[in-house]
Amino acid sequence: MKHLLNLMAAVALLVWGTHLVRTGVLRVFGANLRRLLAQSTRNRFTAALSGVGVTALVQSSTATSLMTSSFVGQGLITLPAALAVMRGADIGTALMAVLFSADLSWLSPLFIFIGVVLFITRGPSVAGRVGRVLIGLGLILLALRLVVEATGSLFEAPAIRTLLASVTSDVLLEITLGAVLAIVAYSSLAVVLLVAAMASSHVVPLDVALGLVLGANLGSGLLAVLTTAKSEMAVRQVTVGNLLFKALGVAVAAPLIGLWLREARPYIPNATQLVVLSHLAFNVLIGLGFIGLTGGVASLVTRLLPVPEPSAATMRPQHLDPSALSTPTLAISNAAREALHQADVVETMLIGMLTVIRNNDQRLAEELRKLDDTVDRLYSDIKYYMTKISREALGEEESRRWADIISFTINMEQVGDIIERVIIDIEDKKIRPQRNFSAAGMAEIVELHERLVANLRLGMSVFLSGSVRDAQKLLEAKARFRNLERTYANTHLARLAEQTTLSIETSSLHIDLISDLKRINSHICSIAYPILESAGTLTPSRLRESRLGSLS
Repeated sequence: MKHLLNLMAAVALLVWGTHLVRTGVLRVFGANLRRLLAQSTRNRFTAALSGVGVTALVQSSTATSLMTSSFVGQGLITLPAALAVMRGADIGTALMAVLFSADLSWLSPLFIFIGVVLFITRGPSVAGRVGRVLIGLGLILLALRLVVEATGSLFEAPAIRTLLASVTSDVLLEITLGAVLAIVAYSSLAVVLLVAAMASSHVVPLDVALGLVLGANLGSGLLAVLTTAKSEMAVRQVTVGNLLFKALGVAVAAPLIGLWLREARPYIPNATQLVVLSHLAFNVLIGLGFIGLTGGVASLVTRLLPVPEPSAATMRPQHLDPSALSTPTLAISNAAREALHQADVVETMLIGMLTVIRNNDQRLAEELRKLDDTVDRLYSDIKYYMTKISREALGEEESRRWADIISFTINMEQVGDIIERVIIDIEDKKIRPQRNFSAAGMAEIVELHERLVANLRLGMSVFLSGSVRDAQKLLEAKARFRNLERTYANTHLARLAEQTTLSIETSSLHIDLISDLKRINSHICSIAYPILESAGTLTPSRLRESRLGSLS
């Protein structure tokens, strides 16, 4: 029992080490890796090379698959290019397996020591994240040594040897077992390294080890399919196409295991090296041999999983892709895009509100009030999606962006609520009683409304670009809007003093309306505060005078 627990702990440490490296690299290079993937798909071969590089860094073809699938879902790259990336991703994983299988045990304590020092002393900085990666690398090397030690003691038991001997009779069972292990461990790399360590300890025969390795390759494809099972069809096409490639490769390679061992074993006597080099050879040959089939497989997958024609209710692409949650930088971008759509819906409500005021359009009023339900639903969806993003996996800049998105969606949701209440007031106090504003009063409302729409569009630009100068302009617009609102409130009181009939009839509505427009403007201009605070140009009460003076 003790030996079994030691082996389980060593395997868990191996899986955890690969997780630390993957998340650490994504924290440091996440945005750059996504940019590399998006820009390196001009042809199949550059796409495959980018897949090799990215996967060698994150040490997970599954992570690369999820990033690539999300790009296809967003229309950034084509399906054949994504499948070419995945051919390179498998080669990248195999290269890392070869590297870790070398005798690098002396690096383990060095990596762990340096990594812990950097992680503790430098915290969330880039150096601290690099320390996290070093800790993961050290744990991987340590885990491999512990696996060898644990298996050597555990599998001396006659019962265990008899059990393993029964696996040798069925290559399909070996492949199935390898696939299950890869899914459970969430890493084909960890399984390949584990099998290599077991082969070096003579726990499993080499032919069984190679069958398990083929299964681990198939399991990584199945894992990606399971992870994207609830994603949109364009995303699922990538993972299903990748699985077809892996299944075809396994079907071709499985009958050749015996031939490969007879030919390769005289040149590679070390069992560990034979396992990992066989893994590399399989992925290189399959990658190069099948890269010309990406177009055909893409056509087949498109027929098997056709993207449904958008209906009137689903004309807009949904950006909150669950498969992107494993890549926090990508998930943040998806949430920002959905937040901008929420702002688009609010803009539609704001523009339509003036039409309702001018024309007493009851049907349009009802439609706009229903749009507030859409704004509320988007707010809930974005908030729930954001809570599922691992804050620990975000860098300092991404953490600020996370907070900015939450703040932006809250403000948009509150603006939608205010517009809905304004429309209800218009229906109760203007449309049903058949009242109208005076010409002067209507002109004031139109002027405020035009400024409000302009400020909303500027606020959306500030949210998207993070421009400090535009954020300053937005706060200056807030001050001008506040002064204008005060002026128009006074002119309305003057018309009341002159006993203007239309002004008297709509006085309560008019005062409430310009006050509500001011509140809407305040929520819109709040978008500027996080940007200015991060730039250090915001004091507790106002913009620094020196910064304002430079704009005048």
